[in-house]
Amino acid sequence: MKLTWFGHSAYRLEFGSSVVLIDPFLTGNPSFKGDPAQASAGATHVLLTHGHADHVGDALAISQRTGAKVVANYEICMWLARQGLKAMDPMNSGGTTDQGEFSVTLTIAFHSSAQLDENGISHDLGLPHGVVVTPKAAGEPTVYHMGDTEVFSDMALIDELHKPAVAIVPVGDRFTMDGKRGALAVRRFLPSVRTAIPCHWGTFPIIAPNPDGFVAAMQGAEAKVLVPQVGVAVTL
Repeated sequence: MKLTWFGHSAYRLEFGSSVVLIDPFLTGNPSFKGDPAQASAGATHVLLTHGHADHVGDALAISQRTGAKVVANYEICMWLARQGLKAMDPMNSGGTTDQGEFSVTLTIAFHSSAQLDENGISHDLGLPHGVVVTPKAAGEPTVYHMGDTEVFSDMALIDELHKPAVAIVPVGDRFTMDGKRGALAVRRFLPSVRTAIPCHWGTFPIIAPNPDGFVAAMQGAEAKVLVPQVGVAVTL
């Protein structure tokens, strides 16, 4: 599996013939200096953890340009459908859907999920989630993208059910866990994880400028920390 980070919580996973984008906040993302069309080229799926603008991002434009299927909770899918989304696979907490070469499961997360329209009216977009991507091919790692969340003890159940080898962990504080809590989540509740990737940091001045707290708190853990460079693909 090849993983590319585009800053904030936006990732591209490539394995087999699948090109999976998670929370593709590209346009307007201060951490991403590339071309959104190039970053999303060949996308087959777009997975969304929750409805905030810095996670839904370019999902609609990407799907309309590439034909990628948007996989998200029911409320987000219907909200995007009213804006013209055609290819979608709505689901909800605890559900698993078959996407061909892989399956997607939505886990719980502790956060919020809404967007303001042009009139300043808030639209509820269902519950926030984490996303588990489970490839079917032998040797490909299961990836748990936590979305935006606080640490919670039922992460241990997610580990027991899915055995993720890779965890993508929000550590920017204020809106999510900080580095210390993120490290606690991995060390205490996710023993299957072998690679921990911090995200949701450095994008805006209001959140942590770097993942140093997470890196420090993970010292001595069995899971290794990977801090990818924006736009540079790594092999998992």
